Amino acid sequence: MSWWEAAVLGLVQGLTEFLPISSSAHIRVIGPLLPHGGDPGAAFTAIIQLGTEAAVLLYFRHDIARIIAAWVRALSGSDGGDRASRFGAKNADARMGWWVILGSVPVVVLGVLFKDSIESSVRNLYITATVLAVFGVILGWVDRVRPARRELDTMRARDAVLLGLAQAGALIPGVSRSGGTITMARWLGLTRSAAARYSFLLAIPAVVGSAFFELATSHGDLTATGGPGIAATIIATAVAFGVGYFVIVWFLRMITTRSFLPFVVYRLVFAAAIVVLLVTGVIAAT
Repeated sequence: MSWWEAAVLGLVQGLTEFLPISSSAHIRVIGPLLPHGGDPGAAFTAIIQLGTEAAVLLYFRHDIARIIAAWVRALSGSDGGDRASRFGAKNADARMGWWVILGSVPVVVLGVLFKDSIESSVRNLYITATVLAVFGVILGWVDRVRPARRELDTMRARDAVLLGLAQAGALIPGVSRSGGTITMARWLGLTRSAAARYSFLLAIPAVVGSAFFELATSHGDLTATGGPGIAATIIATAVAFGVGYFVIVWFLRMITTRSFLPFVVYRLVFAAAIVVLLVTGVIAAT
């Protein structure tokens, strides 16, 4: 993989990671269209997501520091020695820490159990196109019919589990990590802004954990014959970081005044484009 192809994939990752349009689907489709050709692979896809997650850490650094501090204080008994206090009953930031932990469990468990399928069969582009369209329609419908009355401080343990399961759906390219989480959050009545913010926070443990897991178990794929290579992976990760930061800023501003309809339309168009590319033989399904 050349440096400019890596930069293109990093650009795509940065532009799509935080939007409900599936970054993994875009990487999966655009990779074969580049001169290098072929699926960049699950390891490459997971690792360059570290760039976009670094952008999340930078943008939400004050919120993250506050949540961690509150969680540690509550767990240590500073807010009270009873069980409820240690689990954040007296502090919304401490509760958020627990909700992120609880919401991260489903993707870890399912990611480990179905690792082989995630890296092979479910990367079939017919599946990708189908879930892009189906979950896009669901997002648009939920955003239209559900009231937006709740903020993050109203979340409960049940909400965290459901949101975690929704995030785990993104193990299938095309579902979208942010799309799945935001859809469930809107179904639970959270505002668009609250849904997006929790989606960003919830993704941190999952994405970082996935990247390091792939480094430990599949790092050889990066340097294997036909693999993307270490240098290309670093370039893509750096580009994803820079672009991703500006996308976060734009997205959070945009959803305060507009619905998710533009992303629904985009998902449908993208799904149709994938089918056309497959039918015409431009790219292969697997």
